[in-house]
Amino acid sequence: QLHLITSEKNELVRSLEMVQNQLQEKESEIRTETSEYKDRLLQAEKEHQDALTEANRKNEVEIEACHEKISSLEHFINSQKLEIEHLKSNKEQLNNSLKEANQALGELLKTKVR
Repeated sequence: QLHLITSEKNELVRSLEMVQNQLQEKESEIRTETSEYKDRLLQAEKEHQDALTEANRKNEVEIEACHEKISSLEHFINSQKLEIEHLKSNKEQLNNSLKEANQALGELLKTKVR
């Protein structure tokens, strides 16, 4: 009976060792997979960050171009306003000169009629 128990014990020890080996293999596989997933995640995060950085850079360039365009348009509008004011002033001067000329012509005509 001792021999039978010893034999069973040895069989159980071998079974336990096999299970432990299988567990160690599985644990090793899981560690490897986890490491691979972490690497992939880090790579994906880096690519995402790079894409964000590039998009931000492009947006900044575009925003700067828009600011420059706005500034240019504001300058153009201001110069057009000045030109309009200048033209209004010239028109007023011309109208005044025309009035004076018409008055002078009227006076001349009155003098000629007499």
